Amino acid sequence: MAVSSTVPGWPTLPVLADRATDAVLASGLLPELAHAFGGPFHFLLPDAFDANLAAMRRACEEAGVDGFVYFAKKANKAAAFVERAAAAGTGVDVASAAELREALGHGVRGEHLVLTGPAKDAALLRLAVQHGSLIAVDALDELDTLITGALRGPGRPARILLRVLPPAQPHSRFGMNDGELATALDRCVRAGDAVRMEGFSFHLSGYAIQPRADLAAHLADLCLRARVQGLQADRISIGGGLPISYTDADSWHIYLEGHDKRHFHADKSFQPSGFYPYHCETPGPQALAALLATRPEGRARDLAGLLKEAGITLLLEPGRALLDRAGASVFTVQGVKDRDGYQLITVDGTSLSLSEQWFNSEYLPDPHLVSRDPQAPAGLFPASVGAATCLESDMLTWRKIGFPRRPRTGDLLVYPNTAGYQMDSNESPFHDLALPPKVVIDRTDGDGRPRWRLDRHFT
Repeated sequence: MAVSSTVPGWPTLPVLADRATDAVLASGLLPELAHAFGGPFHFLLPDAFDANLAAMRRACEEAGVDGFVYFAKKANKAAAFVERAAAAGTGVDVASAAELREALGHGVRGEHLVLTGPAKDAALLRLAVQHGSLIAVDALDELDTLITGALRGPGRPARILLRVLPPAQPHSRFGMNDGELATALDRCVRAGDAVRMEGFSFHLSGYAIQPRADLAAHLADLCLRARVQGLQADRISIGGGLPISYTDADSWHIYLEGHDKRHFHADKSFQPSGFYPYHCETPGPQALAALLATRPEGRARDLAGLLKEAGITLLLEPGRALLDRAGASVFTVQGVKDRDGYQLITVDGTSLSLSEQWFNSEYLPDPHLVSRDPQAPAGLFPASVGAATCLESDMLTWRKIGFPRRPRTGDLLVYPNTAGYQMDSNESPFHDLALPPKVVIDRTDGDGRPRWRLDRHFT
């Protein structure tokens, strides 16, 4: 029986309700899988990916903008999401030869891939050119490799975007400044058929909408100038940075107002400003719609109007926003210690499979407790959650969570909505512990029993 950790009188951060996750929790499947795998695991809900992608496409269509979505594969290594991207005819954002090959192997067309990341070597660039993938060029030497390195086949130009250094982030190691961009454009013109310069790209840290609209408008201007030089320049990529909501507004604001180190094991101190914004008013597709409806500073019309007028296709590379509610992570309780007014739980696995902690932060949404004894007395049982390693710092949850039943050995903790970056961006077989497998929940039968399979990620 799954129970929420939402208990009156104790700091809490309940996750937003999700019918698909709740159905898996209620099905009785998770204890069986925990027994079968003998360790932590993740379950994936790829139907959520489909719904999020469809909503982003609608946001572009309703704004009258020609848009194309690339799934940022770095957000989750599972093959299931790449398979869904291929089936939907959308793109995948890759940054390594392994990611590129896996996307191709799961059915994504080469021309639907965009290759990002810094300092790509010649072998990776050659692979991208051979498959007709779009390449976000990060530096002049990378551009020179594409032009002079004989990487292309007959009639196969290198399709490129030029990555722009954001003015608001002048110390970023990514992108080119104004002088470098001018040189790059001149080299593209002189390169002739060796390259096809299709536009510009950027990536901004944070989630503010206005700076993205302003920089997107600047890139549209750059496209118009590049066309004067005879270049195609008809698309811009705004990267990712579409936030999602894990909890409701009241819970988030109440939590922040009551944030206190006494609510954490060992009086662990976190700066609330370092937390992910676990609630936002315009998440995911709504953030995209708001961006398109935003008027860039000094402009007479909104961003959608500017893009339409200039005949520019909008490219975006969301990760977390496509994976909202697309999976959860499951750990088994191995032991419980009593401390001064709270319990200290140890679970199988490590915090490397719940990655926020390794960024000097904390994954705050409350885990669900799946109790092996649903008749256990109810009450208030604060507990922090540690991992099965010898490191003091290896804590899944420093916060003392107010569980409505006392956690016991053999219970499960289900961390919700972890598909976006949390599951595996930092996973490691430390202590020779096996990496948690991923279980794909494809559908349910008429009796409501989930149908599952192991993910087909190439290893």
